[in-house]
Amino acid sequence: MNKKRAAITAVGGYVPDFILTNQLLESMVETNDEWITTRTGIKERRILKEEGQGTSYLAIKAAEDLIAKKDLNVKEIDLVLVATATPDMMVASTAAYVASEIGAVNAFSYDLQAACSSFLFGMSTAASYIESGRYQKVLLIGADKMSSIIDYTDRTTCIIFGDGAGAVLFEPNDEGLGLQDEYLRSDGIGRNFLKMDAGGSILPASEETVKNNQHYVYQDGKSVFKFAVSNMADVSGKIMERNRLSHDDVQWLVPHQANKRIIDATARRMGVEDSKVMMNIHRYGNTTSATLPLLLFDYEKQLKKGDNLVFAAFGGGFTWGSIYLKWAYNL
Repeated sequence: MNKKRAAITAVGGYVPDFILTNQLLESMVETNDEWITTRTGIKERRILKEEGQGTSYLAIKAAEDLIAKKDLNVKEIDLVLVATATPDMMVASTAAYVASEIGAVNAFSYDLQAACSSFLFGMSTAASYIESGRYQKVLLIGADKMSSIIDYTDRTTCIIFGDGAGAVLFEPNDEGLGLQDEYLRSDGIGRNFLKMDAGGSILPASEETVKNNQHYVYQDGKSVFKFAVSNMADVSGKIMERNRLSHDDVQWLVPHQANKRIIDATARRMGVEDSKVMMNIHRYGNTTSATLPLLLFDYEKQLKKGDNLVFAAFGGGFTWGSIYLKWAYNL
């Protein structure tokens, strides 16, 4: 008898209408299209411009897209997880608000924060709830409004990040499909290299923190790049070795979209050719928690039942990991 596994059975996504191109950035900071493209692979990113709207707006849109495509009865959803580094506000749960707004009245909900690894860690969490046998439908949403914490006079960060959201539904599967294995890691040394200094309990908001621009993301690009390249490649290789997967066995690499050079290095370590690497960084930039589900959203029509997918992510903290999943349906 097959072990009950947690499979993705539906995907939704949403990106804002406003497109921030490299050419527009040239008029804002000292940079140019060639420099950005060569070092990151990014051509444009989406920015949420609607006044008074935050991460929940993006998450609700992605969830509604999934619900419509799946023709899902929202009252059957047991749990709503929102993976995000940019919640609407401190204390109040963004996930609780999202669940209420989409009509998931029978679900409990909470936020999950592991920087750019939030959605990857959320996959593990969602799958565990399903595998427990107590829950049948878990809605996992990755959403971030990174533009709310980016300094658009800082060329080291403003060229990288964008806004967006993606959603997946996890359900039980008895065909052996779904999440097969995971290798998740973290190292607290990372808080020195990628962070937002103010707004938390160590340094609460004050007139001084605002004047010092301490509510924006700070990144030591070289250090983060070095850690990301080695660790994303390492965990992806380990997950393949542990499951006796050759590069021929892997149909798709689903990598966090932080930098094309990091993605290329991970693919090389796995021996996976470019045609098997999901990529949309050129269109959206780094949408943090939304990168992985937005890849599934963009590539859903190309996925086949039984396909082997290897997910990989790296985020601030540091947090990183890899997940091996067998795709469960054809469109």
